[in-house]
Amino acid sequence: MTVGGWILFGIVSFLILCIGVAIFSELGKWWHGVIIGLIMAVLIAVLYFGMTWWYNNTASGSRALIDEQSNLSNGMERTITVYTADGQVIARYSGRIDLAANSGGYVKFDFEGKRYIYYNCFVESIAEID
Repeated sequence: MTVGGWILFGIVSFLILCIGVAIFSELGKWWHGVIIGLIMAVLIAVLYFGMTWWYNNTASGSRALIDEQSNLSNGMERTITVYTADGQVIARYSGRIDLAANSGGYVKFDFEGKRYIYYNCFVESIAEID
């Protein structure tokens, strides 16, 4: 799971525990506590396995994991090739590169401590994902 996923899991689990304790304090019998404890354990387990399934078996979950991995490791191993409109290669970069997504008609990335911005060009990025 991503860091955000773990935070969400912690918050929802805490809320489940608080609700369970509040219900138990109203009922007060020990066997009610056992039943409520089992229900809370099942709910937290379902939440955990559901979130784990989502991150590992859906496209958006997989993208979230890859984005998190890229952010935490300062980019991904990739090869970027920049082309002109007629197909000529302007530049080629290989290594750990953090490529920024945008919608402004340009490509921006950081490579070996320098920032590169290319306007009005085509960019091919091939990432090596483990």
